[in-house]
Amino acid sequence: MKAKLVIRNEIDADIEAISAVTVAAFKTLKISNHTEQFIIAALRAAKALSVSMVAEIDGRVVGHIAFSPVTLSDGTPNWYGLGPISVLPEYQRQGIGKALIQTGLSQLKDMKAQGCCLVGHPDYYKKFGFANTSKLVLEGVPPQVFFVRSFDGRVPQGKVVFHDGFSAES
Repeated sequence: MKAKLVIRNEIDADIEAISAVTVAAFKTLKISNHTEQFIIAALRAAKALSVSMVAEIDGRVVGHIAFSPVTLSDGTPNWYGLGPISVLPEYQRQGIGKALIQTGLSQLKDMKAQGCCLVGHPDYYKKFGFANTSKLVLEGVPPQVFFVRSFDGRVPQGKVVFHDGFSAES
């Protein structure tokens, strides 16, 4: 019998589990600075976690996704950054990340978001409607790993700045 996956908003009791899931998910990634758990904590402390959801199986948190506001140099409001997203290694490749992304994007749309951007693997995020664009740039990040998805069909032009929490290192 397959365990039921539940996607829900985080609660205070999830904070420690979210940190553990995040550490485990990024532990072996060579491209990671291994600060993702600190980024989430900094975003939470700054009240900048606009959407923070967990994936739960049998009452255990096995995944997490965060969305926070980004600033666009042209002044376009209501854009968000996706990340970090984490799934425990033993639960990866089972559709949990996909469910977190789809549910999170749906929640952003319900909040009247204009769009979302992220830094991620070139082959993964295109299936969710994300694409590379020359209109928006994230300084210091190669364009092939920076993705945007507009919810209203318009892609602003300029530079994207993620929340200061993304510079957290401890």
